[in-house]
Amino acid sequence: MDYYRMQHFISDSNWDARAVIDKSAMETSQALPKRKLTGLIIDETGTVKKGDKSVGVGWQYCGNVGKTANSQVAVMACLSNGDFASMVDARLYLPQDWCTDNRRCDEAKIPNGNRVFKTKAELAFDIVQHQLQLGLEFDFVGADGLYGNDAELADKLDGLGCLYMLDVHRDQPVFLEKPQWHVPPKKGNAGRKPQIEKPNQPSFRVDEYCKALEKEDWEEIKVRNTAKGKLKGMYHFCPVFVLNKTRRSFEKRLLVIRKTKTKKGEEIKYSFTNANLVQNTEKALAYMQAQRFFVEHCIKESKYVLGMDQFQTRKWQAWQHQVALNIMVSSFFLKEKLLCFDDLPLLSAADIREWLCFKLSQTWTDEDMIELMFFRHLRRQKNINRYYKNEFINVSK
Repeated sequence: MDYYRMQHFISDSNWDARAVIDKSAMETSQALPKRKLTGLIIDETGTVKKGDKSVGVGWQYCGNVGKTANSQVAVMACLSNGDFASMVDARLYLPQDWCTDNRRCDEAKIPNGNRVFKTKAELAFDIVQHQLQLGLEFDFVGADGLYGNDAELADKLDGLGCLYMLDVHRDQPVFLEKPQWHVPPKKGNAGRKPQIEKPNQPSFRVDEYCKALEKEDWEEIKVRNTAKGKLKGMYHFCPVFVLNKTRRSFEKRLLVIRKTKTKKGEEIKYSFTNANLVQNTEKALAYMQAQRFFVEHCIKESKYVLGMDQFQTRKWQAWQHQVALNIMVSSFFLKEKLLCFDDLPLLSAADIREWLCFKLSQTWTDEDMIELMFFRHLRRQKNINRYYKNEFINVSK
């Protein structure tokens, strides 16, 4: 009987998933400390599936396995401030072949208004727009290269008045000066006279531009403490222009490049922002670029601690209900971390889940469970201190 009640609650009951998501998002916004800039950070996540019945499933790129796979993909957003973050929104990505197959959409009970194909960048914009209308408080929008290479998305975010920090791929072309359109002169006597307009300035890939930089073009910035030492890197900032192919216009961006040392050598990250160095410090821009880590962390937490990757639902409403519950629990966990921060600064989502399971089962005494958690935190703190020459560091401050 309990199984069928749960199945009905997830799959068929008519409670409003969007209302739950929005209320959780507002509670997260109100609970987050305002110690630093707050970011609305966006990323997509995929879950490998079997068969073809789960809503939105198809052969598509799945970041979870790093290749094309039969999977279900969603665009998700978290709200982050400093070292605290929680999921606040999620939109299921429907491949184009789903949107044009009415029979399949009927079987999955997808509402008619949601059968319109949208790219992941368009879903990301819907999230930002919705959160602004909801009244969520954030200072900038962050996302990875899938979104940063979409010049139209950046332009629309700018139109909303949003500050953004979007990663771009290393082959992203930029212009160091604003070009003008012109028809190039004919070369030689053979062939037809050119008629297509082209930029009168050469473009450069951002990785080519990076290779040409000298040592004095970089500055070291220490961004924050982490569990594996101070996050720091060599940074370079440069105003550039990019071509918006949809509008055939050249738009100004600030290129942010970060070089960090890794075990394998050196990692270089490229980002575009509509911020400037007059109103924002270099350290603030470096912080904004580094915050994308937290949406990846939230997604991993949602999957491996809260069980988001174990959804066995097939219909549209069931997926929405599952995600709503996941986001609600994520918000609850964030508030518990903040409530217990003074006494348990290293409290994790896994700790909270384990404590709840213990209280429901009562297989141990409270004292045994607290002692186990204490020693686990002690080991974590010792591992953190190894990166700070045995100096006690609270990474959340």
